[in-house]
Amino acid sequence: MNDNHTPKDQKDHEVETTGHSWDGIEEYNNPLPRWWLWTFYITIIWGIGYSIAYPAWPGIKNATSGLLGYSTRAEVADDIARFADANATIEAQLVAADLSAIAPGDPVQDYAKNAGAAVFRTHCSQCHGSGAAGAAGYPNLLDDEWLWGGGIEDIDHSIRHGIRNESAEARYSEMPGFGTMGMLPTEDIGQVVQYVLQISGQDHDAGAARAGGRVFQDNCAACHGADGSGDRTQGAPSLTDAIWLYGGDAAAITASVTNGRFGVMPAWGPRLREAEVRAVAFYVHQLGGGE
Repeated sequence: MNDNHTPKDQKDHEVETTGHSWDGIEEYNNPLPRWWLWTFYITIIWGIGYSIAYPAWPGIKNATSGLLGYSTRAEVADDIARFADANATIEAQLVAADLSAIAPGDPVQDYAKNAGAAVFRTHCSQCHGSGAAGAAGYPNLLDDEWLWGGGIEDIDHSIRHGIRNESAEARYSEMPGFGTMGMLPTEDIGQVVQYVLQISGQDHDAGAARAGGRVFQDNCAACHGADGSGDRTQGAPSLTDAIWLYGGDAAAITASVTNGRFGVMPAWGPRLREAEVRAVAFYVHQLGGGE
């Protein structure tokens, strides 16, 4: 047998190569299966057709509209309009209703609760939390401590006009920075902080608290009350309980007295429809902390 002779069965299996070779290894030039090629060609044709029929190619200001004129935004707008029409009657009833007198089981109550929950999750949860439990600087809406009152009309007013914003009807109060504004020396601030710790039932320096009581009456009682129980008409919180908007330990109270506090809530009246304002007011009130 001639060693240089290539067996016939080996010749039959020889395939054209691409001419590429790596370390003696050559790349076969096997054709792709026809079914794969046709599938690939069909996807190209489909892609071209889709880009012609539907919005696809970005322009300077807008994408191409497509021959079919389809618009996902228009579809969403149609859905919104359809639901608005379906809810128009019960929304009118909600707008006209006395929120405090809506009876349990009334369809208006069910709608207000569900619609209010949707409004809350969309616009309020970012600050007050998905469960309305609040966070540092953002009030808890589940307890019974309300800076401006927890009645349903009080809540409606706060939502509608907001707190310390540009609205003329916004609730407004301002705690000065007794330290940064030079109103109290550091020693007096330390003493009044000990007094606040005392009236809120926390560990404190009794001697400093006695001196702080005088500082409190001279500088803080006008807003927080002589006994520190607060004043809702001014949005001044009670300092005698365990509920603290910015923290109730010595460091947090010192920061509040030194720098002041000025939390802002936007006015939602101009941003939401009347039915949405009333619905979210009802929803917040029925969470458990409303009065």
